[in-house]
Amino acid sequence: MMLPWFSFDYIRANHWFTAVKNIKYSNPKNHTNYSTPISINGKQQIDFDMNAEIQAYNNRQQPIDNAICNFLAETIDKHLKKAESKIWHAHPVWFLEDNPIVGYSKQKTGIRLMFWSGASFEEEALNKRGVKFKDASVFYNDISEVVVKDIKRWLKKSEEIQWDYKNIVKRKGKLIRLK
Repeated sequence: MMLPWFSFDYIRANHWFTAVKNIKYSNPKNHTNYSTPISINGKQQIDFDMNAEIQAYNNRQQPIDNAICNFLAETIDKHLKKAESKIWHAHPVWFLEDNPIVGYSKQKTGIRLMFWSGASFEEEALNKRGVKFKDASVFYNDISEVVVKDIKRWLKKSEEIQWDYKNIVKRKGKLIRLK
């Protein structure tokens, strides 16, 4: 069965994004391979290989949220190359060595981009902090709110600063810093 899967090409001009849909038909197994190059900020060309479950999650969102989710997934996959991505607790999440690093989800207030160790990043824009754990988030309601250089910086910090969520149950809720 042939299913349509969507990829987005983003062009940034004066802090505004224009989303242009590129439709490709494919029959994915684990990942959907987009042979259409993706241009980010009108500069870089990348080939994008998105986890099929994550693409299905993104496709279930409203068009504006779908654009945000696809852009976040593309950006995370591009800059967190060693990470494994999957749907975890019904949301897209990226892991390094089985430790959750970053993910996003649809909330009432918008698309939430959450970094599990984000409270330790000392970043003002990650202003929604978790109460019990070391997570921090930012919410997006429009693609124009997404600042790629911030996400790239946070992804770099997420590799350098990690709390051990993988073993939190074994340690009865106690978090230990890994890096």
